[in-house]
Amino acid sequence: MASLPYVTAPGNVTKALNGIAAAATPDRISQDFVKEILKIPSGSGNQMAAYLKKIGMAGTDGTPTAIYKKYRNPATRGEAAAAMLRHGYAELYRRNEYVHELTETKLKGLIIEVTGQEHDSATVTYTASCIKNIKAFADFSSPGVKVGAGDNNDAETMRGQVSTVGHAPLPPSQNQGVGLNLGYTINLNLPATSDISVFNAIFKSLKENLLGDGNE
Repeated sequence: MASLPYVTAPGNVTKALNGIAAAATPDRISQDFVKEILKIPSGSGNQMAAYLKKIGMAGTDGTPTAIYKKYRNPATRGEAAAAMLRHGYAELYRRNEYVHELTETKLKGLIIEVTGQEHDSATVTYTASCIKNIKAFADFSSPGVKVGAGDNNDAETMRGQVSTVGHAPLPPSQNQGVGLNLGYTINLNLPATSDISVFNAIFKSLKENLLGDGNE
């Protein structure tokens, strides 16, 4: 069963997002930042620092991601909030691409289905409330935020995605005697990791072995 992110004081999600919109972008989303700048104290602040990472606002080292920066721009705030939901609750969106359109009853039912929790579990209520509070900021009429694979801080947003390297020309054969050009498409299932070195190694190997100008 999947585990979905939540905090036990869902109202702090709204407080955090309002605070992030107003405050300058920090170097790191730390517990101190959450407690001192976002004004979410004590254990709730500790929960929120971890929660912001899980919804794609901070990398594993706490560095603000592209989603965080998009959220701070009023023009793209809505689509960034939508991206938070798609990132943090990807398992729900794999079951139903219109999670944000579900009634509270249907949303809780889907959470129960995914997590295996009891129907009256407080965890289900917390999770649904967190989703509802992010949704209040979200705009789903625009595509979600796309994060580049080259950004170390946003590597976790690539988790579980399928990447396509399309229509690259085949390297010419040394014995090729006719003017024949072929193309191919490569589909990569990227591993579930936040270590950017893994992605670097994959694409380096791809470039050296399949996309080179020719064999040595």
